[in-house]
Amino acid sequence: MYRLQDWAAVQRVYKQTHSKRKTAKILGISRNTVRKLLELKEEPTYNRTVYKSCLDGYKELIIKWRCEPYEFNGTRIFKELKKKGYSGSIGPVYRFLQRVDEDVGLISSKATVRIETPPGDQAQFDWSEYSMVIGGRERKVYCFAMILAASRKKAVCFSLKVDAPAIYEAIQELFDDLGGVTLELLIDNPKALVIENNPKSEDEIQYNPQALMMAKHLGTELNACPCYWPRKKGKIEAPFNYIEEQFIKGNQFATMEELNRRGKEFVNEWCDEVHGTTKRIPNQHYLIEEKATLLPLPKTHYRTKRLQKRIISPDSYINVGGSKYSVPVKYVDKTLQFRMIYGFRIEIYDIKENRILTVEASEKKHAVQTTPSHYDAIATPVSTSIPQIRRDFARRFSNGQRYLDAAGRKFDQPTHYARKIMLLGELYDDSTLDRFIGYCIALDKMDITSFKGLLKEYNTGNLTLPEVSLENVGAACSKDYRDDDPALMRDCSYYETNAMLSEVHR
Repeated sequence: MYRLQDWAAVQRVYKQTHSKRKTAKILGISRNTVRKLLELKEEPTYNRTVYKSCLDGYKELIIKWRCEPYEFNGTRIFKELKKKGYSGSIGPVYRFLQRVDEDVGLISSKATVRIETPPGDQAQFDWSEYSMVIGGRERKVYCFAMILAASRKKAVCFSLKVDAPAIYEAIQELFDDLGGVTLELLIDNPKALVIENNPKSEDEIQYNPQALMMAKHLGTELNACPCYWPRKKGKIEAPFNYIEEQFIKGNQFATMEELNRRGKEFVNEWCDEVHGTTKRIPNQHYLIEEKATLLPLPKTHYRTKRLQKRIISPDSYINVGGSKYSVPVKYVDKTLQFRMIYGFRIEIYDIKENRILTVEASEKKHAVQTTPSHYDAIATPVSTSIPQIRRDFARRFSNGQRYLDAAGRKFDQPTHYARKIMLLGELYDDSTLDRFIGYCIALDKMDITSFKGLLKEYNTGNLTLPEVSLENVGAACSKDYRDDDPALMRDCSYYETNAMLSEVHR
C-alpha cells in the first residue's frame, strides 16, 4: 500500500524534473515505484478491515460496572454479562477492562475536568441520529452539529447519509455558518476521520488521509477524543438532547431543505439565549470576542470526488439519477457539472465550477422538476392555446368574458383578437386595456385594427373614455335578449349619444 505522502511527493517532484529516473534518484525510490505512483490519477486510500467483537453491545455496561458506585471486578462483570445474553469467553472482557482501567483509572465515570479554551482555538464536531417525519413519511435523519468552545455559538445541518463525503461536507458547511475556522477541531473516532486511535499504544493517532487533506484545506488541525471517553467533547454532546426535545419532537417537515432551514433558524435563536455555564449570550460573546479570532474560510469546499458532467437537453433539463431537473435555458446544449451531497441535495455547477443552483433530489424515480422562471428568456408572453387564451383573457379583464361572447357572434376566431389585445399588455396596464375592451364592445369595434386605432386616438388626446355608461352597455351585450325583452326598450337619448360618438370618430 503506497502512502499518501509518497504519492504526493512523486507527483510534485516529477512536475519539476519531467523524468522518472531523476524523480526516483531524488526521492530514493525505484523507478518502478515512481511509474506506478504516477499512474495513480487520484491519491491512494486505505480501507481498514473491521472485525466485529462479541463485546460490541456490552461495552457501555462494562464501563458502567467498572466505575463507581459499582466497581465490579472482572469475574463479577463476566457473570453479569452472561445474564444479559453475552455468549463469549471471559478473555475479551479482561482485555477490554485493561483498556478501560487505563482510560478511567477506576475513577467515577462522572468525574470531569472542565477545560475552557481561548476564543478561536477550538470547535467541537459530532452528530446524532433522529427519526422524524419528512414529506409525510418517517425517515432516519442525521443531525451534524458544531460548537465554538469559547463562545458556545452553535451551528447544525441535517443529512440522510453519514458517509465520509457527508461528514466532510458537513464540517465545511458548519464552519461556513460559524463565519470562520478554528485552530483545532475536536472530533470523535469514526472511520471517515480516524483510522486508529489505540489508547494502549504509544503510536500517534492515525487519521484518514482524506480527513487530513480536508483539514489542511480548511487550515485547522484534527484532534480525536480518547476512545470511550466522550466527555472530552461534552460541549457538543449536550445540545443534541435539547435539539430533540425542543425542535425534533412534534414537528414535521415537507422537505429536507425545509428541515435544514428551520433547524438553522432554531439554533440561531437558541444562541440568543443566555448559556447556562458561561452566563453569557453566545451570539454576543461570538461577535464581541471570538469572530475576529477565527481563521478565514477557504473560497471553495474540499471534495473527495470530482464533479460529474452532463450535457443539458434541448428542453433545458439535467438528468441526475434518472430524474430530470430544469436549469436556465441559457445552458441548453452546454456541459454542466453536478454532485449530490447529504443524500438529497444536488448542486449544479458550470464548467468553471461556479455553482449555478441547488435543488432537492426527488424521491420518485423518473421524476421531472420544472422551475418556470428558468424559461423566462424564451417564454411567449401570451399563450397560443385557444382554451388557455380564453381562460387568461376572462381572468385578466372584467370585460373579458363579455368581449369573447360578443366577438364570438361576429368573428370566426375571437381568440385571435383576444390574444392580440393581451400582447398590448407590454405597453398598457390591464386596467386601461379593460376599459378599452368595454368601450369597443359598446361601439361594436372589436377587431384589433379598430382597437389599436382607438388607443392611438386616446394617446394623442383626441379621445376621452366615458366612465359610467360603458359597463351598463357592455353588460347588455352579454345577455341573450328576446325580441320583446324590456332591456331593448331605450330612450331616444341613447341613439343621440351614439350618433355623436360616431361623428367624432368618423
